[in-house]
Amino acid sequence: MTTRQFRLPDLGEGLTEAEVLRWLVAVGDPVAVDQPVVEVETAKASVEVPSPYAGVVAELHAAEGRTVDVGAPLISIAAPSARAPLAGPSAPASVPPGPGAAAPAPGADPSVPGADASGGEGSGNVLVGYGTAEARRGRRGRRRPAAAPPAPGTRPLVISPIVRRLARDHHVDLAALTGTAPGGVIARRDVERAIEAASAPPAPPAPPLAVRDRVPLRGVRRTVADRLTRSRQEIPDATTWVDVDATDLVETRRQMLARDPDSPVGVLAFIARFVVAGLARYPDLNSRVDPAAGEIVRLAGVNLGIAAQGERGLLVPVVHDAHERNVRELHGEIARLATAARAGELGVADLTGGTFTLNNYGVFNVDGATPIINHPETALLGVGRILDRPWVVDGEIVPRKIAQFSLTFDHRVCDGATAAGFLRFVVDCVERPADALALI
Repeated sequence: MTTRQFRLPDLGEGLTEAEVLRWLVAVGDPVAVDQPVVEVETAKASVEVPSPYAGVVAELHAAEGRTVDVGAPLISIAAPSARAPLAGPSAPASVPPGPGAAAPAPGADPSVPGADASGGEGSGNVLVGYGTAEARRGRRGRRRPAAAPPAPGTRPLVISPIVRRLARDHHVDLAALTGTAPGGVIARRDVERAIEAASAPPAPPAPPLAVRDRVPLRGVRRTVADRLTRSRQEIPDATTWVDVDATDLVETRRQMLARDPDSPVGVLAFIARFVVAGLARYPDLNSRVDPAAGEIVRLAGVNLGIAAQGERGLLVPVVHDAHERNVRELHGEIARLATAARAGELGVADLTGGTFTLNNYGVFNVDGATPIINHPETALLGVGRILDRPWVVDGEIVPRKIAQFSLTFDHRVCDGATAAGFLRFVVDCVERPADALALI
């Protein structure tokens, strides 16, 4: 089978190159003589190039968007077999060159001019945009369809070669522009606006902010800042929350105080006891992530951190072995640590070794928050203020004492189902404290 190579012909008017806009055929497609095979754009116009040969497309020598020099290979066409000849549009045996006709391109088949299409040779009409007289009349008789807005991911819609050259000369990315001409076509004014925006002087810098004073970031505040920054950088955290009816818990605490006024127990101590019981059921939240080993390390006991505000900033003193303490013992240790934090008397042992943190931001008279996990822990429970709010009980709206609980957890150690299970366990204990205390 003979394969012939069609080179980009002389375009005339001093033009030496053209850009391939789009191929109208693909490898393996049948091609007839004078059938348009590619659309190219020069500095003068965008036109279709007809094939001088009939056959089957063997190779496309230039990708869309590539600039091709006159005389460079454009397309290779394999001659049709004798059993299945391909016939193109009928044409006269010889078409004399008209004004502006181009000479054969370097390397072109010298037998092309004046050849007969049915004989397998080209029509000889290889000027850009022209084929045989009949094919030319057929193309002129069809109206070019209106331009449509370009689909996402396609080439920018540019019709004018002047616009394309203007963009190229000023390094304007046409794909970044939105055409304002009908059909979404990029117009000259669109490119000129982009050029003007690129050459506009930068906005003057904002005046410097007035500085009242500078506070050194050091000591405890520096340690807290470093730990919270590391938490945000390393832990993919998520937060889930729920509103809690704490009416029965408040009443249980009142009854205990009435029975033993000299040994008060705070609400936070009850919640701490429920948290410890919940961690026994959901140990993933009482763990460490060991990235080097690629392991989640579940811890045997609970050292419960209690977020507290001290004179030196936010501190998290730790109730060690919280899983071995009852509600009254938890209350006593929490009270001791809170007093020491306010006085600045916490020791190193009091501030290290935590495995889970309980944050009572309700003392600041707020309802909710999404606190940052205390690295290297994997979870933190936040407790909002308890307020009287309307609540539906047995189909009736009644005043109840409602608080919001939020659990922030490391999504590497568990999914949302585990986090929700732990949170619901704690909430259920708060809403039915007598039953919970009898079982844990």
